[in-house]
Amino acid sequence: MRLQRESAALVEIQAGLKRENRAVLEKVSLDESNNSSTQNKPFPENHNNNPGNNLLEQVVAKDNMFKAYDKVCANKGAPGIDKRSVGELKVYLQQHWRRIKEEILTGTYQPEAVLRVEIPKADGGLRPLGIPTVIDRLIQQALHQILSPIYELEFSQHSYGFRPNKSAHQALRAVQTYQNEGFKVVVDMDLKSFFDEVDHNILMGLLRRKITDAKVLKLIRSYLQSGIMIGGLCSIPEKGTPQGGPLSPLLSNIILNELDKELERRGHRFCRYADDCNIYVKSFRAGERVMNSIANFVASKLKLKVNWAKSAVAYPSERKFLGFSFTRDRKIRISPQAQKKFKVKIKELCRKGRGQNLADFIKFSLNPYLKGWFNYFKLAEAKKVFVREMEEWLRRRLRNILWRQWKRPWTRFQNLLKRGLSEERAAMSAFNRRGAWFNSGASHMNQAIKIEEFRKLGLFSLAENC
Repeated sequence: MRLQRESAALVEIQAGLKRENRAVLEKVSLDESNNSSTQNKPFPENHNNNPGNNLLEQVVAKDNMFKAYDKVCANKGAPGIDKRSVGELKVYLQQHWRRIKEEILTGTYQPEAVLRVEIPKADGGLRPLGIPTVIDRLIQQALHQILSPIYELEFSQHSYGFRPNKSAHQALRAVQTYQNEGFKVVVDMDLKSFFDEVDHNILMGLLRRKITDAKVLKLIRSYLQSGIMIGGLCSIPEKGTPQGGPLSPLLSNIILNELDKELERRGHRFCRYADDCNIYVKSFRAGERVMNSIANFVASKLKLKVNWAKSAVAYPSERKFLGFSFTRDRKIRISPQAQKKFKVKIKELCRKGRGQNLADFIKFSLNPYLKGWFNYFKLAEAKKVFVREMEEWLRRRLRNILWRQWKRPWTRFQNLLKRGLSEERAAMSAFNRRGAWFNSGASHMNQAIKIEEFRKLGLFSLAENC
């Protein structure tokens, strides 16, 4: 009996050891699995996922930072002054995020200066942009994600720019409704160099009304005063919030929300998209009065200036808003400026496409632009004539590319023969010594390169989608 009890005890001990070993092995396996699954993540696993009430801790919380990282990577964008691209961001964060997070939480983080670049505007001028470094874009995006829901509750329903579930199309429908209600005169107010003129003290005062976390306020001010790099020289701005960073649109809406409140208090029908503000009234006399009164308000309360050269009291059919205008019977149409911009862009694309295979050029360069343009301007109700004319002109641009690619008269002769022209007509056309643009619009090229051939190449049709 004693031997049996000892033998049973020994078996139980061995079974217990096996269970312990199996548990240890499972834990090691799980740890290795977790390590392998997190080593490709940009942020080390030292985040508190329940940050509590501290606003800055909510900004740097794991879930918020991963969301900001995905957003920055999706937006891509050019490198800042450090020349670090979005593709290099993950490795940099794996190496430096603990330090950066500690500096943010202790209030010692100092943003890099933004890189000033200029892009052409539709009116022929240049628009200044400030490109933050990719790490500063990430932190600004994280700030934006936490602050935006706080301020969305305060923003006016008549503000449509850079807001969730708001769009330019909604803004245009709103102003069309005002016109149908009898408000047939628009006060089109343009703020002069708005993003360069924002007063830092006024903006910070507005932020303090809602944000009590002093470190968040300090971080925002540090971005306002981070410096602008122009031609290798860095200057510290005394005012302005440079366009180009994720935080700038939210800050612009916060300060212009004061204008929205004033217009609502006065009972005006208005629509604002970023710094473009349209106020609708019933007469020119009322329009002039509103223009002068609101100009005084933005100058005295917000320290902003009205661009009188671009502002006017007029009929909506005489003005443009977000790339659109209106007919006299209040239908939405594509503005003349947007039509001109479309042609300029197509010319630019076609110049770059001369050395490419036509099918590849259409697929990878032309179609993406055409689809994007159409999706934005499809709201226009009076566009069929313009679209038809543009399609004819676009096909001529493509025929022009082909004629140039054929280069030699003998090559042109052979290609025209292949496409069904008689030998006599192909010879006369190929050796006519006229320019490429003339030939691209001539009957021989229209007969040789029919609409069906462009369809086979996959060219997106504006007219068929109207």
